[in-house]
Amino acid sequence: MLSQLRGVKADTGIVGLQALPNAREVLREKLTDVLQAVSEQVPEQAEYRKAVEATMNYRLKAVDSEASDEEVEEQFTMQLEQLIKQCEDELGLIPKMAEWKPWDVPADHKVSMHMEEFVDDASRQDKPK
Repeated sequence: MLSQLRGVKADTGIVGLQALPNAREVLREKLTDVLQAVSEQVPEQAEYRKAVEATMNYRLKAVDSEASDEEVEEQFTMQLEQLIKQCEDELGLIPKMAEWKPWDVPADHKVSMHMEEFVDDASRQDKPK
C-alpha cells in the first residue's frame, strides 16, 4: 500500500543512501527515538534539548499528517531517507553532548572576543592599478 502512495523508488540518487520502501514508518520511529534519547540524557533547560525537541516534533507532525511522502519530502527539501540519516546522526550525538555537557558553563566563565579588522577594497594599497 505504501509503495502505491509513494511510488516505487529504486534509489535515492545519493551514493550510500538506500531507498526504503517503508521510509515514513522508519522515520517516525527514529524521530521518536531521538525525542526519547534527548529527554532522558539532556537537562530540560538546555538549549540543545529545546532545539532538538522543536525540530523533531515539527518533523513528526509532518510525518503524522495526511500529506503524501512526496509532499513531506518537498516540505523539508530532502528525502525521507535523508531525514532518517539525520536522526541516526543525532542519536549518535546525544550521548556525546550528555558527556560533554556544554550547557554546564560556570557563571563566572569569560569568553574572549577576537575582533578582525576588515579593510575596504578601495583603500587597499596592494591593489593593482
